[in-house]
Amino acid sequence: MPCLNEAETLPKCIEKALRFLREYRVSGEVLVADNGSTDGSQELASKLGARVVAVAARGYGNALRGGLAEARGRFVVMGDADDSYDFAALGAFVEKLREGADLVQGCRLPAGGGTIEPEAMPPSHRWLGNPLFSALGRRMFRVPVNDIYCGLRGFRRDLVAKLDLRCEGMEFATEMLIKASLRGARIEEVPITLHCDGRTAHPPHLRTFRDGWRTLRFFLICSPRWLFVHPGLLLLALGALGYGVAMPGLTLFGATFDAHTLLFASLALMVGYQALLFGWLARTLAAREGFLPETRLLAQLREVLSLERGLLLGGIVLAAGIGLLIAAVAQWRAANFGRLDYAHTMRWVIPGVTLTALGFQTVLASFFVAVVGWYRK
Repeated sequence: MPCLNEAETLPKCIEKALRFLREYRVSGEVLVADNGSTDGSQELASKLGARVVAVAARGYGNALRGGLAEARGRFVVMGDADDSYDFAALGAFVEKLREGADLVQGCRLPAGGGTIEPEAMPPSHRWLGNPLFSALGRRMFRVPVNDIYCGLRGFRRDLVAKLDLRCEGMEFATEMLIKASLRGARIEEVPITLHCDGRTAHPPHLRTFRDGWRTLRFFLICSPRWLFVHPGLLLLALGALGYGVAMPGLTLFGATFDAHTLLFASLALMVGYQALLFGWLARTLAAREGFLPETRLLAQLREVLSLERGLLLGGIVLAAGIGLLIAAVAQWRAANFGRLDYAHTMRWVIPGVTLTALGFQTVLASFFVAVVGWYRK
């Protein structure tokens, strides 16, 4: 149980947890990860039979990581100390773990069979934030849960060491689920009841907008595919479409697409290609650092897009771009460096500038990936 000034509700939580251990004859302990309480929570926990671990680094994630580092059981159940979770009703968690689950997530929402007592969860969390982020978790990371924010969960202790958990704040709980799912862990969900927060001395530690943004930020950081690749492909498609109608100067639905359209199309191509490169670089670095697991596609890309092949491809594109620019200068020279037909010349200059930029980016990206690979060897 992470704890920061929870003297009002902590004793109830510890008593319920100890009762569960006795009634289900589970060999275990209650561990309180104290994050610097000043209300005597540590002494209360010790008197009731819990083991208290002091965690100096502030933050929900830091408190949980500090507690997990000291846990000794084969299975670990974590939950908040605000008396909103019933620690006396953990039988389903233990049963699922004994049956082979790596992580068992509690579900408070009716979508997963859970129950929320009246006024136990703010309407914005119940009807908007939690369902939205849970749906994003399922879509982006295939996390098989309906309540990604539920703080009551059980898991194998040896799973934690494999996940390389790093978040220091409230997004720690979602980090655990996302990384477990990405690594193929067996995740199951059990319905629970969310009770009203038992604290009256101070408000909940959760901050809706701050913690919501931190969750979204972490989702995007963990998914270069959604952050970089999908937007990049969309922009490339729009750029290619723009070139398709602007190079021949087509008129569609009364609108003529000319050199100005080429400029917009080139912008889309360059930004989209850069987004793809960022996705490739970010995913490579994340895999090298162990933040995200290696994938078969990433390994194949690394074999196909070697430094030499990247330099060759980049060099060809760069040479083509420079060739178009030289041709444009030759047209200017043929006109005695006077005025040129804007629409005609720009059909050489704009693609030339675009290809030159794309080729140069390819060369730089190829070297960057090579540096990352050699740095880790």
